[in-house]
Amino acid sequence: MKARERKRAKLVAKYAEKRARLIAEGDYEGLQKLPKNASPVRLHNRCQLTGRPKGYMRQFGISRINFREMANNGLIPGIKKASW
Repeated sequence: MKARERKRAKLVAKYAEKRARLIAEGDYEGLQKLPKNASPVRLHNRCQLTGRPKGYMRQFGISRINFREMANNGLIPGIKKASW
């Protein structure tokens, strides 16, 4: 799944300029001819370490589970467990 997402991301980047031009021109038939995976809507955020699709934290690019483990081990600078 991680490899599939990377492949989609490359395809989105490759066709981004062409998609923008077709949208500006209003050429929707041309848009239909592009690959399905060239649409940025089809991308899904995944954890960079495990590929987990749910519980993704955008600011860090990892899932909540990996974030908690790394924070507890002191691997993320500036993050510490709250206590009050």
